[in-house]
Amino acid sequence: MNRTQKIVFALAAAVVLLMGGLSYRMITGAGPGSSPALSDAGVLLLPQGRAVPAVSMTDQNGVAVQLDQLKGHWTVLFFGYTFCPDICPTTLAQLRQIRSQLPAASRERLQVILVSIDPHRDTPEKLKQYLGYFDASFQGLVGTPQNLEKLASGLSIPYVPADTSQPDYVVQHSANLALVGPDGSERGFIRAPLNSAKLVAQLPGLLAGE
Repeated sequence: MNRTQKIVFALAAAVVLLMGGLSYRMITGAGPGSSPALSDAGVLLLPQGRAVPAVSMTDQNGVAVQLDQLKGHWTVLFFGYTFCPDICPTTLAQLRQIRSQLPAASRERLQVILVSIDPHRDTPEKLKQYLGYFDASFQGLVGTPQNLEKLASGLSIPYVPADTSQPDYVVQHSANLALVGPDGSERGFIRAPLNSAKLVAQLPGLLAGE
């Protein structure tokens, strides 16, 4: 990433956080259910849940999905793309490892979703093939650039749309994960880089709650 790209990415991240209405208290995880152990594991809870933008996207099987209807599970949303050279495969491999080490009851309550920030190249078929390399339970979503921007902004996960006219372009993005509760509201974040051992220890208690 050159200096100009770094500046643009930092500004984009700041704007997204401001638009999302996040305060320093939110970012540091001082919300209901927060604990020093959760914070130490990188799990930052909001003081109160907030609505997920009501946008429509398409999953890896070609089925339409309404993002404001994620209910019944704890959901981890990771914004990435299949052509990502490093952050995305590393994060997905860690999530596979973490999920495999959770108790069965915790695994059943957790779903992992990759939201593509590269709608120019990623298709449902491409996402399905890519996610199959990691975990068959992982889901993928693609959408229009407008819906993607609305979702990312609403969840305070910044990314910088790429110049798709350039060959082999990369998309600059946050590696933080958005955390959605069983009630369908955003409950917080899991901070990157992921600490697998600490998350395996702390997630079961979180996932057991509502």
